Amino acid sequence: MSQSPAPMMQSPNPMKKKIITALVAVVIGHVGVLWAVSNMKTPELTPVEKDPIKVRFVKIVEEKKPEPPKPKAEPKKEPPKPKEVKIVDKPLPPPPKKVDKVEQVKKKDAPKPTVKPVENVPPAPVVSTTVSETKVVRVEPAPPAPVTPPPAPPTPPAPPTPKSVSIGNGVSWVKQPKVQFDDGELKASCSLDVAIAANAEGKIESATVKNSSCGAAVNRKVTAAVKRARLSKYIENGVATPTRVDQPFNFKLK
Repeated sequence: MSQSPAPMMQSPNPMKKKIITALVAVVIGHVGVLWAVSNMKTPELTPVEKDPIKVRFVKIVEEKKPEPPKPKAEPKKEPPKPKEVKIVDKPLPPPPKKVDKVEQVKKKDAPKPTVKPVENVPPAPVVSTTVSETKVVRVEPAPPAPVTPPPAPPTPPAPPTPKSVSIGNGVSWVKQPKVQFDDGELKASCSLDVAIAANAEGKIESATVKNSSCGAAVNRKVTAAVKRARLSKYIENGVATPTRVDQPFNFKLK
C-alpha cells in the first residue's frame, strides 16, 4: 500500500502572536481612554463671593518746621546833643584918660656925612658880550664803500696742443711695448695700427686700435702692452709738448 504524504500544518510563530496581542491591547486601551475623556462631565465652578475692598484716602499734612527766631533789632543810638554855650557879656574897659601935657623930645642933630670929591676914575672898559648861536647840523653817515672782490687767481696757461710726430722723427721708445702670445692665440698673420697719445713727460695716456685685421683678443693684448710702454719727451722751442703717434704692428704666423 502506498502511503500519501499528509499535508503538514505550519504552526504560527509564538513571537508574532505576542506582538499582535500587545498591539491589539494598546489600541483597545487608547480607544477606552478617548471614550472616557469624551463622556467626562466638566465640573462646575462655584463663584466665590467676597466683600468689596474699602479704600480710605488719608491726607498727609506736612508738619511746619518752627521758624528760627528773628534777630533782635539793635536800638538806634540817638545822636549826641549839641552843647549849649552861654555867651557872657564882658564889661568894656574904661576909656583912657586925657593927657594934658605932651612933652616933646628933640632929637639931637645927627652928624652930616662928609662928601669927598670924586677923583678922575678911568672909565671901566666896555665888554661886549656876543652870543653865538649853535646850530645842530645832522651828519648823515657816509654810505659804505663798495666791497671790492678779491682779485681772481691767475688763470693757468693753456696746455700746449699735442704735436703729431712719428717714431724716430722727434720721439723714440724709452720703453718699448712687448706683446707676447700664448700657443694657439694668434691664429693667422694680421696687422693693425695703434693711435697713441702721450703727455709732455712721454707717459702713454691712451691707445686706440684702428685698421685691425686681427681678432679682439689680439687687439686687447696690443693696447695693454702699449700702455705699459713709454716715449721720450718731445721738446719744441725749449718746452716739453704732448705728442700723438701712430704705431703700426705686423704679426706673422710661423
